[in-house]
Amino acid sequence: MENIENKDLLDKISLLEQENSQLKRENVKVSRQVKRLQDTLDRSRAMADATVGIDMMRDAAHLRRDKFMKLMLEHSPDLLILLDEVGNFAFCTDAFLKKAHIEYFEQIKEKNYKDVFADFADTSKIERIQNLFKEALASGATMSVEEAFDIEKSGCPRTYTMHFTPVFNEEGEPEAFVLFLHDITDMTHAKEDAERAREVAERASAAKSDFLSNMSHEMRTPMNAIIGMTTIAKSSSEIDRKNYCLKKIEDASTHLLGVINDILDMSKIEAGKFDLSPVEFNFEKMLQKVSSVISFRVDEKQQKFVVKIDSGLPRILIGDDQRLSQVVTNLLANAVKFTPENGSINLEAKLLKHESDRAEIEVRVIDSGIGISQENQSRLFKSFQQAEKGTSRKFGGTGLGLAISKRIVEMMGGHIWVESEPGNGSTFAFTVSLESAEKSEGLKLPGVGWHTVRVLAIDDASDIREFFAAISEQFKIVCDVVPSGEEALSMIDENGPYNIYFIDWKMPGMNGIELSRRIKGRGDQQSIITMISATEWVTIEEEAKGAGVDKFLSKPLFPLSVFDCIKDCLGADDEDEDESEQQDDSAVFKGYSVLLAEDIEINREIVISLLEPTEVKINCAEDGLEALEMFSASPLDYDMIFMDVQMPRMDGYEATKRIRALENPYAQAVPIVAMTANVFREDIEKCLAAGMSDHIGKPLDITDVMQKLRKYLLQKKE
Repeated sequence: MENIENKDLLDKISLLEQENSQLKRENVKVSRQVKRLQDTLDRSRAMADATVGIDMMRDAAHLRRDKFMKLMLEHSPDLLILLDEVGNFAFCTDAFLKKAHIEYFEQIKEKNYKDVFADFADTSKIERIQNLFKEALASGATMSVEEAFDIEKSGCPRTYTMHFTPVFNEEGEPEAFVLFLHDITDMTHAKEDAERAREVAERASAAKSDFLSNMSHEMRTPMNAIIGMTTIAKSSSEIDRKNYCLKKIEDASTHLLGVINDILDMSKIEAGKFDLSPVEFNFEKMLQKVSSVISFRVDEKQQKFVVKIDSGLPRILIGDDQRLSQVVTNLLANAVKFTPENGSINLEAKLLKHESDRAEIEVRVIDSGIGISQENQSRLFKSFQQAEKGTSRKFGGTGLGLAISKRIVEMMGGHIWVESEPGNGSTFAFTVSLESAEKSEGLKLPGVGWHTVRVLAIDDASDIREFFAAISEQFKIVCDVVPSGEEALSMIDENGPYNIYFIDWKMPGMNGIELSRRIKGRGDQQSIITMISATEWVTIEEEAKGAGVDKFLSKPLFPLSVFDCIKDCLGADDEDEDESEQQDDSAVFKGYSVLLAEDIEINREIVISLLEPTEVKINCAEDGLEALEMFSASPLDYDMIFMDVQMPRMDGYEATKRIRALENPYAQAVPIVAMTANVFREDIEKCLAAGMSDHIGKPLDITDVMQKLRKYLLQKKE
């Protein structure tokens, strides 16, 4: 019994153990399922969190994009307008509101664009915009046009490129319109400026091309004359024929030198190296020299040339007389060139203002020539341009004279202009402001009582009689004027003989020769007769002297020339006479020795021939090295050195430096004068920096050479 109970108990225990094992297995299985469910839940929760994060990031990106879009629209310089399907304002950028002076968008919201645009666009422009809209709707594409609007109401319309784009819905119906306006005003102006600059550059290039073509013509023409006349002279045995050829060669060479000088002057002006050299000078004598240079051209064309000078002009001025005479010469040369034969040319100078030590002077050149149109007048004073173009020009010329003259006048504190009409002649005038160095005593002759001098002037030209009447007032002398020989004889019968007679050579009726013969025939041998004429004295000299004429005075007349003539008639010395007019160059440098360093044989020959009358001894070196050797061997044999700059083996700069570096003390003192065609200021300064004493420009002017010789040789003697 007991055994049975134990067995049952064991069976129950065994069963319980089996159930426990089963439960454990179920528990493991459930644990695994729970873990899988937890993992799934965790993944779901993680995915949910990720989805929320993505949504949040997407929302942030949208906000950021909207923010940037808003900033772009607010700060865009372009004007963007969104219209609804009927053309009412749905949106616009702040740029449009600001330009149109609209404070809030609500003020124009849902207003039609035509009503808004009417504030700054007229009806015609609004119609053009409306047509643009219609074209865009019809084509379904963006349409563009340029239009000017004064949106800001500033009085200065600006140009915009307008782009009109229609926006269609899925059914193809217009849903909105985008209007985009881009301001292209500055770009348009820049384009216009660039176009103008291009046109100016093209005109300048064309002008320079024309100029070079003309220069080729202007330089070849005298060169042809020089070469041709040289050939003729060499083949001719007649002295008169040779002299004729030499005269033509001289004229052509002078013209060619003028062309070269104009080109050099313009080069200086364009390089900013054009300078003035002020000196004391006699204004009237400067005009006399200019007139004497131009007179042969006047005589060739049988023109009437009259000079009128204001008696109030200061005698002595301070300025660049060479440049001033260049201006007057240019104007007179043009007047002669463009005035036909038997025409008239007047040169007038008057004092505009004289304050303190400065005088403002006006000079006018008046001719009866062909005149100049208004169109051509605008080009006259410009570089590389001429009133008449083409190499077949009738009158020729470099076309630089007036441009150079303008620069000179402006540097002298004045201005230059022209007054002219085609067929009615021209007046070229300019003003300059110069320092006055007037001497208080003025024109007078010590010991001569001017009030006792009696003068009779006979000329059929009224302007000459007016001139002598003015002279009478200026010099305080008795000067009667008559228009004919018959009236002159009547005056002599009435008033008795005069001290001095000024008689025109060519007069109607009784000419000057016959009148002179009759005056001398009366037994009045103490009176002095001066013949006045524009004709060369050599032409009438023999006949005039045979009639008793004592002196000759060339037209045009100047107060100083009459003053000098009266002074000479009275036997008085002129203390102001130029030294160059008093000096005789014969044997003036006898006993002096000069070293000439020049590599070109013909240049050496020219210097030797020009200085032959002075009897100065000249030794020649063919380059700088030879000059250095000759001077080093015997320094005291040379009183002066003329040194060319450009030479083979050793140039003038190096030769001068080597000479100055010699141990002999005389090497530092000997005058060395540069001879060179390089005449710019920096060229002269380079010569001086090398140790040279002075400078002479080529081609050589004998007056300049003599002045340097006197300066360094005669002063050395003193």
